[in-house]
Amino acid sequence: MTVDDVTNELIGFFRDPAILIGIPLALIGAVFMSFGAQYQHRGVTKVERLSGSSGAAGLTGRQLLNLLKRPSWVAGTLMLGLAIVCQLSALAFAPLIIVQPIGAISLVITTLLNARVTGIRPTRRSIMAIIACVGGIFIFVTIAAFYATETPITQLQTIIILELLAVVIVALAGLWLWLRKRGQALFYIVASGMIYGFVATLAKVVIERVKANDFDWLTILCILALLAAVTVGAYFVQTAYAVGPPDLVIAGLTVIDPIVAVLIGLTVLQEAAKAPPWAFVGFAVAGAIAVAGVITLARYHPQVLSDSGGLPIQRGSTPPETPEPPATS
Repeated sequence: MTVDDVTNELIGFFRDPAILIGIPLALIGAVFMSFGAQYQHRGVTKVERLSGSSGAAGLTGRQLLNLLKRPSWVAGTLMLGLAIVCQLSALAFAPLIIVQPIGAISLVITTLLNARVTGIRPTRRSIMAIIACVGGIFIFVTIAAFYATETPITQLQTIIILELLAVVIVALAGLWLWLRKRGQALFYIVASGMIYGFVATLAKVVIERVKANDFDWLTILCILALLAAVTVGAYFVQTAYAVGPPDLVIAGLTVIDPIVAVLIGLTVLQEAAKAPPWAFVGFAVAGAIAVAGVITLARYHPQVLSDSGGLPIQRGSTPPETPEPPATS
């Protein structure tokens, strides 16, 4: 086998070195996402406490307006805005199946950041989960960097993505009406992850259509759908902060978001159409390792263990509770 044969077989960054630019941009975005989530959660919990009502059934309009008055929430929103800019920039250079899985790094950063804030050291199991998460991501991105291809997004593919998004939004709206009074954090986390998976996909579609000078009615429809998905996803995320800690929210997002985006990238956009069969086996194994690491980290990291054990873990700007003095006879 000659060098040319190897180059033809290994597509990825051998033919498009710009892919290597997208990876560090996605990593920077993951850092901003971690800190943004922390500050947004702090703002949501503060607004809940000041308003005297829980947002478990969905934040009210007044609570959403009060978030704009919380410096911590505004700072977190700005950081998440920078994360989005980094992610969109990464998507301009690299395929969707490379950019989205890198976002799982934010869970590792969030877990370590929470451990730093609370003073609780990571357990051995949580450290192993971090290694599994990072290792799975490294394997996945490495394979994708060799075999992922950028292909023109057709009109049919764009319509399929929009139809899938419409079905998902209708289904989630029905579930929200049914589950909202139960304050299920898992629902809001899964829902926001699914929506943001489509947000990343639509952003990729819009970027590619603009680069190809296809700014027509379908592109405008994609932009409107993108803005609607961002709004719905943001509402679900803020409500998830009201019923769950930021590390749990990030854990769900970094599992569901990449899974949805990668599935669309593989099945609809055909971003790995020229990859050999063993590469898909590698994708499945690496993805399973990363998902297992993320789930284990969300379940067994020190804060969850402490919460389940009844220790008072303080998050955000919530002040520590002062124990009541013992009753005197």
